[in-house]
Amino acid sequence: MDPYRSSSSSASSPAAALAMGRRHYYLPARPARPISFEDSPDWADDDVDSIHLATASASASLPTTAYPSPSPTPSSSSAACRGGERKVAGATLVWKELSVSLTRSRSGSGSADRRVVKSSTGYALPGTLTVIMGPARSGKSTLLRAIAGRLRPAERMYGQVLLNATNTRLPYGSYLPGLFSSKTSIVEDAIAAMSLADYADNLIGGHCFINSLPAGERRRLSIARELVMRPHVLFIDEPLYHLDSVSALLLMVTLKKLASTGCTVIFTMYQSSTEVFGLFDRICLLSNGNTLFFGETLSCLQHFSNAGFPCPIMQSPSDHFLRAINTDFDRIIAMCKNLQDDQGDFSSVSMDTAVAIRTLEATYKSSADSVAVESLVAKLMEKLAQPQRLLHIFLDVVIMVYNLMLLFPLENFGCAPASNQDTASNREYGNLVVLEGPHLKSKGRASNTTRIGVLTWRSLVIMSRNRKYFWSRFALYMLLALSVGTIFNNAGHSLSSVMVRVSAIFVYVSFVILLSVSGVPAHIDEIKIYSHEEANQHSSTMVFLLGHFLSSIPFLFLVTISSLLVFYFLIGLRNEFNLFMYFVVTMFMCLLANEALMMIVAYIWLDTYKCTLTLICLYVIMMLVGGYFRIRGGLPCTVWKYPLSYVSFHVYAVEGLLENEYVGTSFAVGAIRTIPGVQAVGGSYDISSSANAKWVNLLVLFVMAVGYRVVLYVLLRLNVRKHMRLLGSWCCWSWTPQSDYYSSN
Repeated sequence: MDPYRSSSSSASSPAAALAMGRRHYYLPARPARPISFEDSPDWADDDVDSIHLATASASASLPTTAYPSPSPTPSSSSAACRGGERKVAGATLVWKELSVSLTRSRSGSGSADRRVVKSSTGYALPGTLTVIMGPARSGKSTLLRAIAGRLRPAERMYGQVLLNATNTRLPYGSYLPGLFSSKTSIVEDAIAAMSLADYADNLIGGHCFINSLPAGERRRLSIARELVMRPHVLFIDEPLYHLDSVSALLLMVTLKKLASTGCTVIFTMYQSSTEVFGLFDRICLLSNGNTLFFGETLSCLQHFSNAGFPCPIMQSPSDHFLRAINTDFDRIIAMCKNLQDDQGDFSSVSMDTAVAIRTLEATYKSSADSVAVESLVAKLMEKLAQPQRLLHIFLDVVIMVYNLMLLFPLENFGCAPASNQDTASNREYGNLVVLEGPHLKSKGRASNTTRIGVLTWRSLVIMSRNRKYFWSRFALYMLLALSVGTIFNNAGHSLSSVMVRVSAIFVYVSFVILLSVSGVPAHIDEIKIYSHEEANQHSSTMVFLLGHFLSSIPFLFLVTISSLLVFYFLIGLRNEFNLFMYFVVTMFMCLLANEALMMIVAYIWLDTYKCTLTLICLYVIMMLVGGYFRIRGGLPCTVWKYPLSYVSFHVYAVEGLLENEYVGTSFAVGAIRTIPGVQAVGGSYDISSSANAKWVNLLVLFVMAVGYRVVLYVLLRLNVRKHMRLLGSWCCWSWTPQSDYYSSN
C-alpha cells in the first residue's frame, strides 16, 4: 500500500487484537476511539498534491457493506466480518444552554464581546445525521466548534457540552490495527465507504499533465481520511461546499450509510436540495446566533407552518427556511420591487425577515418541540450519568484488586502464573476487557519512531512530485550556476583574478539563498497539513519537524551538489576533492539554515505573497551586511554590525568559502615578491588567516540551522499564531484575513 497524503494523514499503530468471545465495555465518558473534526481548507485547482490514494479493488458503486467498527476486532476474523454490517459504538453528545461570545478589540476603547451563539440546546445520538443549518454569519461553524471543543482564543463558551453525560475533553487521535493486512483493509473500507474506488490510484492534486482529483471527490477524500481513524463521532464543517447537486447527494448518501453503522455525525450546511434534506435526521436551525428550531426534519416543516410560514409545494424546504430567516432577502426584494410587481412575488414569506425570525423564535420556545428537547436532554444526562457512576465504582474495585495481584503474584501461593497481557490501553480481567479510550498508549498509538518514519517517507514522496518544492528550485539553481559560471569563466589564477572570484562566490551564495523563495508555497502547505493533523492529535510538533528535516536532506543535498558541479569548475576554483567537498557541505548547511528560516516565516504569515515579500527583505538586508559591499569591520556598530551581520548566512558562508580557497596560497607580485592569499583577498573581503577559521564558520552555520529549528519548535509548540490572532485588529496586515467571517459563520 503506497503512502498517501491528505491534510490529516497520520502514521498510527493499532490496538492489539482481542480474543473472540470476550465482552467489551467502554467507559461511558471515554470513547475507546477518537473523535474526528473535518474542517480542512479546500485545495486550489492548481495545487499539485502528489499523494496516491490507497488502492482498492472494490466496485465504484455505493458499497453494500457498512464501515468497520472502531472497536478492536481480531485480525483473523477481519475478512469474515467484512461481509456483514459492522456496528460502531457511537457516542451521545448533549449541549445545554450553550452560548459563545467573541471578544473584539477596539482601538482606544478596550474590548467588546459579541454573542455569536445564544443559549442553544440540543443533542446528537449514535446512528444519526444532525445538521446545523442557517444563513451566512448565523453561528453555524462556531456552534460546531464549541460542541467539538475547538473554539479559537477570542471565543468564550458558556453552558454545558457533555459526552456520554460527562463533561470531558473530546479524545481526538488515531488508532489503527498493527498488521499490514488490517491497515490495508481499513483503508480499502474507507475508500469504498466514500465511493472512491474509481479514483483509488489517482494523484489527489495531479502532476504535470495529469488532471487533479475533482472537487467532489476531494471533499469525499477529506472525510475518508478521517474514517481511516475509525471515529465514534465525526464533525464536518460545510461538507457540500463547492459541490454540484450530484456530488452533494452522493456524499450525503455515503454519510447516511456511515451513520447507519452507529457513528454520530454532526455537520453544518448552508443550503441543500430536497433529496439531501430528506436524509437528515435532526436539524438545528440558527439565525443571528438564535436557535429557531431543533428537532426532527419533518417537525421543522410543521413548526414553520404553525408559525404562519408554510412551505410551498414546489419549493425546497431548506430554500424556504433560509428565505424566512435570511435578512439579505429584504434588500434584494427592495431592489427588485418593480420587477416583483410585474412577475409576481419573489418570496413565500409575507413579512419582513426580522419579524419572521422573532415569530419563529417565540413559537419554538413555547412549542411542544422545545419542551420535548429539554425533557430528552435531561433524560439523557440522567440516564447516562447513573450507570457511569456505578461502572466507575466497579472499575475502581477491579483495578485495585488487579494491582494487588501484580504486587502479590498468585504463583507465590502455588497458583498458576498471572497472564502478562495487561497494557496501558487494554486491561483484562477474566472475560472482561476495559478499553480506556483517550488513555490508550502502547498498543493504541503509534510510537514516535514509527510516525517519524512514515511522515518522512510521505514528505519524500510529496517533495519528489511537487514541482513547487524541488523541481522549480533545481531548475533555477542549475540556471544560476550556469549563468554565473559562464560570466566569470576563465578568470585565471593571477592576483587580479582574486577579486573576480570573490565576486563570483558572493553572487552565487546570495542568489542561491534568494531563489529559495520558490519553495515558499510548499512550506505553507506543509504547515497547514501539520496544523490540521496536530489539532486531531495525529501528529506532534517534534514528529513533524524531524520528519520534514529528514525528508529535506536528500533534496537539498542533490540541488547543492548538482549546481556546484557546474559552478565550481566553470569558475576554475582549486581542483582538490577535499576543498570541493567543503564547498558542498558549506552550501548545504547554509540551505538547511535557510530552510528553517523559511518555515518560520511561512508559519507566521501562511500567505505566499507576505512570506515572499518578508523573505526578500530579509535576504536583501543580509546581502547588504554580508561584508562584500562594505567590509564587515567597517559597518556601523549600531544595528548593521550588531546584530544584523551576525545573523546573516552570507557572512559565514562567504568567509568560509574564501578561507577554504585562499588560506595557504600565495600570489606572485613581480618576479621575486609573493603575497599570501589572505592578504590578496583582504582588499575585497575580511577573512582570517587561521587554518581552522573555515571550520568555525561551518560550525556557526550548523548552529544556525539547529537554532532556527528550535525557534520553529517553540513557535509551533506554544501555538503562537493562535494567540497572535487576538492582536489581529491592531495590525495593518491581519494574521488571518478571513477570521472575522469564519468566526461567526
